[in-house]
Amino acid sequence: MPHDRIAKDWSRRDLVKAFTALVASAPFGSLAHALGPDSQFDVAELVFSGKGSNGQLRNTLSRPNAWKRMLYEVIQSTSIECNPEAFQFTPEDPALFEHPFCVLIGDGALPEFSDEAVQQIVRYLSYGGFLLLDDASGSRAGPFEDSVRALCARLFPTRPLSFLPRDHSVYRSFFLLDSPLGRVANSPYLEGVQVGPMTPLIYCPNDLSGALERGPDGRDRYPVIPGGERQRREAIKLGINLVMYSLTSRYKHDQAHVKRLMEEGRLR
Repeated sequence: MPHDRIAKDWSRRDLVKAFTALVASAPFGSLAHALGPDSQFDVAELVFSGKGSNGQLRNTLSRPNAWKRMLYEVIQSTSIECNPEAFQFTPEDPALFEHPFCVLIGDGALPEFSDEAVQQIVRYLSYGGFLLLDDASGSRAGPFEDSVRALCARLFPTRPLSFLPRDHSVYRSFFLLDSPLGRVANSPYLEGVQVGPMTPLIYCPNDLSGALERGPDGRDRYPVIPGGERQRREAIKLGINLVMYSLTSRYKHDQAHVKRLMEEGRLR
């Protein structure tokens, strides 16, 4: 496809499909034909067990009901067509490339990522994927945050995880947000890794999934502190904004970003 015909409103699913086709010779390239319907947006959870940096066994968390709720809200609030499901994958699973919105949740130190997992996630992000790291611990500067910073240093050695300023597009991609609230309100900022005009990885310190999660009876599983139900509603807005940001990512810059990735085929 000629570069000048790339539409600015391409979704990340379109990007993943196009870039996967471009690298068909790579191990995961054979999956290009297996991508699902382009109109359906869904969520992939990274779930796995392993030893942490201290040698103890660690697990990630899975909260599929939180993401189902988020996608139902996206359907109600926007014109985005969603499949309100959450799929689980290990970081090394090449099927991850079928799902451009990916989340990783933890409440303690993360399991150690293999070199293969790190390489695949870098590739996934460089081809248009988006990764949300959600801190479910309810505290700042804890083992999960330390693990996130160590992981980001491996993924982006020259690009630090840093606070996203108030004028960042994620705070206004759909709703205008004063702060990124979740189950808790520990930080008034999200953090992310900036790659040119894009932020393909965002860290939420406030347990977004905890505010959205429901039990089998359909009731909210966790209280939100300190703002109660108003805070929960703001967390839902944050979830919608994250979806919209992952799909659009500073609209006017998309065409240049797509062109650059197609020319380079990687992040530098």
